[in-house]
Amino acid sequence: MRLYDRGIRRRLAPMLGSRPRLELANSVMLALPGTPVLRYGDEIGMGEDLTLDERDAVRTPMQWSCDANGGFSAAEDPAALVQPVIAEGPYAYEAINVEAQLRERDSLLNWTKRMLLLRKERPEIGYGEWEILETGEPHTLAVTYVHLGTRVVTLHNFAERAVTVRFALPGAGGADLVDLTEPFETGPQRGEEEYELRLGAYGYRWFRLRGTNPVMR
Repeated sequence: MRLYDRGIRRRLAPMLGSRPRLELANSVMLALPGTPVLRYGDEIGMGEDLTLDERDAVRTPMQWSCDANGGFSAAEDPAALVQPVIAEGPYAYEAINVEAQLRERDSLLNWTKRMLLLRKERPEIGYGEWEILETGEPHTLAVTYVHLGTRVVTLHNFAERAVTVRFALPGAGGADLVDLTEPFETGPQRGEEEYELRLGAYGYRWFRLRGTNPVMR
């Protein structure tokens, strides 16, 4: 499935196969230093057409609605489309499309929109100094960012089982970690710098250290 030694002809949803894995992969991408890149259609979980040559497999028309041609074109002759739409199987446009997911609060599209907004609200990621934290769990990734007096911590669990992570935040001064995706806070468990948290299977958490003011650009 690899092409030109630098790309693949697959989409994320068919490769990972489940919503928890999709959320984890996108959360990791958004929580890493640098510029995140999202291929069109991955925000709704589109599939690919492997009957098409090379990268055309992932260049099928955007699935806007359940209308003919996925709402991409009013052409009556399917042969007039630049590429055929995905019309069969679990990733067909009648099952996976923007219009339907906009109406569903917990859809992958609305989840992606919330996470993109969260990333934009956290300039620490991309601008700040970052450090990988030791957690005691080999299947996890913990990164802390510091920028203009604010501190953010992101945690990701790549295991298919729940884990407990333990990490230190030097200089935290006993401050709570405030969850940025749900109403939850937690303080250090040992001393003023040692934190302990449980992450579910393929779980992820984004935190701000209380007492460090949010910075927005």
